[in-house]
Amino acid sequence: MTADNPALLTVVGVGADGWSGLDGTSHRALSSAEVILGSPRQLELLPATIAAQRVPWPTPLLPALPGILEKHRDQRVCVLASGDPMFHGIGATLARLVGPYNIYVLPHPSSVSLAAARLGWPLADTDVLSLVNTPVAALHPLVNPGRRILVLSAGESTVTEVAALLTARGFDAALTVLEQLGGPGERVLTGTASHWPHAPGDPLNVVAVACGEGPATSVVPGLPDGSYESDGQLTKREIRAVTLASLAPAPGELLWDVGAGSGSIAIEWMRAHRSCRAVAVEADPTRATTIVHNAQTLGVPALRVIHGRAPAALADLPGPAAVFIGGGLTSDGVVEAALHALPAGGRLVANAVTLESEAVLASWYAQLGGDLTRIAVNRASPVGGFTGWRPMMPVTIWSMVKR
Repeated sequence: MTADNPALLTVVGVGADGWSGLDGTSHRALSSAEVILGSPRQLELLPATIAAQRVPWPTPLLPALPGILEKHRDQRVCVLASGDPMFHGIGATLARLVGPYNIYVLPHPSSVSLAAARLGWPLADTDVLSLVNTPVAALHPLVNPGRRILVLSAGESTVTEVAALLTARGFDAALTVLEQLGGPGERVLTGTASHWPHAPGDPLNVVAVACGEGPATSVVPGLPDGSYESDGQLTKREIRAVTLASLAPAPGELLWDVGAGSGSIAIEWMRAHRSCRAVAVEADPTRATTIVHNAQTLGVPALRVIHGRAPAALADLPGPAAVFIGGGLTSDGVVEAALHALPAGGRLVANAVTLESEAVLASWYAQLGGDLTRIAVNRASPVGGFTGWRPMMPVTIWSMVKR
């Protein structure tokens, strides 16, 4: 809400200290509002002198949000948000919904900023993860020796879930729970992942993780084959590294992993950047279940797994930036469907190990060009009392960029 646009949607960040922690601009915005939207907890922080109609958010919120805003479109509306509205908050949702120029944001220090201030941790060197609407398995890629992580909790039980994951990974990490940061009920609790001595506390908390020593996990493609549960349908690590390099994941992009097998390509695509997305399409139901398990174990629980056979299973999927075909090359229409779905500049990579599927790749290479590569990998293994080279099946890789 501004002087030249009094009907503008104003988003006010508020901390656990409530009204007393807000500055004069936020006070004036809330005092002159006709309607104030927020959670029941946030609305209770306002003094009785605020005359605006108080409207608590419904559950679930997102489906109802457009209707609520439409109902109050001709009134001066303020929205209450926790801390910084643009940091994992309602502000970003409203900006997408009504446009960034139709909201006026008055931020408050986020819980992450307050936690870093209490701990003396530099935010530039600290990983931040919200588990408010995400499974705890998303923590896996961030857990490495010496790393510091601030976790936005989903509630009072988040710390026990985090502790269990860290212990299973072999990290007896130091844990700190910071409750009601900035408010009169602020409390700091400490312990370790192997021994968290405190009963569940306030649901409004941040969990700080200091990883210490433990087994490192690579952040580049080519995880050890043993990282995956598999029935043998697994792109081996050497081939996987080359394949991911050809797919060239970039932040925010979507991959189709067609004939996903154990899901390794889709999983390591998503591990490349936390905003990378992927859909794994697999016709075998047991393998589809295995992909879900691998995605959880390796820290990308948001991987979407489709049990179905290409090309039919691809029909209603959102458009990809890249497509990997690891199985089903000899099925009619699979390559055509992938090429049709890709935008200009999109990447297609397909791997073949049989003569029949290799012939398909050779045909497409003759039509569209790109790069055709054959890779043979030999691994050392015991031969009696000595060591010899044991060859793996050669893999032919066709990669191209759609013009």
